[in-house]
Parts: sequence; structure tokens; C-alpha cells
Amino acid sequence: MLAFALDIWDYLTFLSFFLVGIGILAALVFILGLPGRIAYARKHPEAEAIDMMGWVGFLAVVPWMQAFLWAFKPTDVVDIRRFPKEEQAVLEEEARKHAEENAPKRRPEPPTPPADTQENK
Repeated sequence: MLAFALDIWDYLTFLSFFLVGIGILAALVFILGLPGRIAYARKHPEAEAIDMMGWVGFLAVVPWMQAFLWAFKPTDVVDIRRFPKEEQAVLEEEARKHAEENAPKRRPEPPTPPADTQENK
């Protein structure tokens, strides 16, 4: 079929090309996912966006570099679940007042007439 015969060295060459291709693909996957992994590890508030930008950034190098730098950007995240007890009490009181102000008003029910009994007759 071929003009020459394939020997063991040809098959080893094919195997080495295949292994080098797998290695390049693994390195590419590692590098493209790097900004997202850094952002998740640093608990960045926009970690999902950084992760997506890192994966899509392979089309052009600049978005990937921006995602990489964005992953290291310091953030000031305030976790409202960790407020002091006094602040939590004030917030709960304000929420209760707001709920009472916006609650639908009920009209008082008209009084029911007394039932006729033997004593009234």
C-alpha cells in the first residue's frame, strides 16, 4: 500500500507525537483554567466571570491576561452575616418596622347582632 515499509521506529515516532500532543493539550487546559482557579482560591466575588474570561481568552491573549490580573485584584467584600450583634439587632428592627408599614391594612369586621334567645322573648 505504501511505497515503503513501516518499522518499529515509525510507530515509536507516531507514539511520541501523540504523547507530545496530549502534553501540549494538558498544559493548555492547565494554563487556561489558571485565572479561575486563582480567583476561586482567593474567594474573589467575580470568580465565575474570571473563570469564563480565562477559558474564552484563548481566542486572543489579551482577555486571558486581563482575567489573570483580575484574579489577583484585592477586593473589599463585606459579609453581612458577620455584622456585630448590635448591628444585626438594628437591622432586624428596621426590617420589622418596614414590614409593619407595608403590611395590608385590615378593615374591622362589623359587630354581629346578638342571637335571639329565650331570654330576649
